[in-house]
Amino acid sequence: MEKNSELNQATLRLIVSACAVLYITILASVEPDDAATYMPIIIYSVAFIIASVFLRIRIKRKPGHFFWRHLFTMLHDYSAIAFAMVLGGEGALPIYAALLWVTLGNGVRFGSRYLALATVIALSTLVLIFWLNPFWRTQPYMFLMLIVTTIVVPAYAHVLLKRTRIASEEAITANLEKSRFLAQASHDLRQPIHSIGLFTACLRDARLGLEELRLVDNIDRSLHTVSQLFRSILDIYTLDHGKLVPQTDTVHLGTLLQDIVEQNTEAARWAGVELRLRASPYWVNVNPGLLTTMVQNLLSNALKYAPGRPVLIGVRRQGAGLAVVIYDKGRGIAAEHLPEVFKEFYRVRHVRDKDVEGLGLGLSIVKRISRLLNVDIHIHSRVGQGTKVAISGLEQAIPKVMARKVTTAHSRLNGLRVCLVEDDTNVLMATSTLLEKWGCQVQTHNDGEGLTSNCDIIIADFDLGTKVSGSECIAAIREQRGWEVPALVITGHQVERIRESLQSLQISVLAKPVRPPELRTVLLELVKTEGQR
Repeated sequence: MEKNSELNQATLRLIVSACAVLYITILASVEPDDAATYMPIIIYSVAFIIASVFLRIRIKRKPGHFFWRHLFTMLHDYSAIAFAMVLGGEGALPIYAALLWVTLGNGVRFGSRYLALATVIALSTLVLIFWLNPFWRTQPYMFLMLIVTTIVVPAYAHVLLKRTRIASEEAITANLEKSRFLAQASHDLRQPIHSIGLFTACLRDARLGLEELRLVDNIDRSLHTVSQLFRSILDIYTLDHGKLVPQTDTVHLGTLLQDIVEQNTEAARWAGVELRLRASPYWVNVNPGLLTTMVQNLLSNALKYAPGRPVLIGVRRQGAGLAVVIYDKGRGIAAEHLPEVFKEFYRVRHVRDKDVEGLGLGLSIVKRISRLLNVDIHIHSRVGQGTKVAISGLEQAIPKVMARKVTTAHSRLNGLRVCLVEDDTNVLMATSTLLEKWGCQVQTHNDGEGLTSNCDIIIADFDLGTKVSGSECIAAIREQRGWEVPALVITGHQVERIRESLQSLQISVLAKPVRPPELRTVLLELVKTEGQR
């Protein structure tokens, strides 16, 4: 930040000095009898600008904090001001503004210590001007006013800087505390939501009666709502703090949309919505996780506000790019609401809308992500006819070799040896039970230290305590086996940061809470990838 401040100051120095040269030139033209007086000032100012250009180049090439360079730039500025005010006399009085600007600028940009140093040099410069120019000696009260101003204004600026610094430190401390609290609360809340979701999936596959299945369905539906709200809050926090740096990949758009539809099958059934997906052969360069979040949020809105109506998802060409479009036949949005729907917590209220879950964050998240991905989001809606939402500007990519689609999930997972490492007892039990219902042979461990296994796939929590992490556990098993065993990390921490750190290790990452369809999809992908080697 400081090096940018110094460079900005160097740029502003050139602008101000150019304005000063222009001002002196105008004075010389208006008062031709005194032109000879102003000419040395113009020559010196031009030389000053040339020196300032070289100084800016130096600052740009070698940024950083250098006290002697700061001191030199201050003396450079004040000497030019003194030269102009000594030779210019009364006509150069407006240049005093530059002296005040240099003093305050050093304080605001570099802190109170530099403000004090600049003030001392400024006062010395004024004393020098008073001593060298007869005009100023004939105007003692005016000169006293300049002295007082040069003391009082920086002193007041120092008070403001001190208050600002204290307020800033308090805000930073509070923000760090909030971040730590949210990170811990996030992890602690993810665990039970994650385990409840897995236990519910196990119950659904059990031999239950119709009434029991209805109760499980209601539990799963409520859990799905809680999970979506939880993810929305974390997404807003993550996006607002700039913690997402999108990494693009070549993605088959049809497969990505098909996965989203499959993961929302239960939610669509609860809403009485028929989800229709038009097949898409296109590939795009995009961050798949962020695009999935956008489509997921838009689809959730369609399920909430168009219950009992069909929803269509398709892909259309738009110029050189592609657009993902979601159509619903809900009640629609009135024109006066459309400019507001991307604001946080803004919800279009209708009669008897109190049962519609949500905080009004979905479209706000979509808008933020669209800026990250450099795509556009458009909504067209008519009351009583429905809504069309388009994510446009997706860059089409050269297709990869398409892998054969897995058709039977359970048969591909049957007999799969899974090493499951998780330090939370409930999550370990829930995940193990679900995997066994899918036909896997599960080896469970609540500690990754000194672990050995003959597994086909490793599933590990990222945070396994203070001794070993999930990635270290995976690396140890791979070294023991002598080959790159397919691995999946499931985490309750910052998923994008962890995904980026594990990208080179060929480890898949999922964020808790994980819904069973997501887990099964990733496992099938890992099995498929390993089968192609």
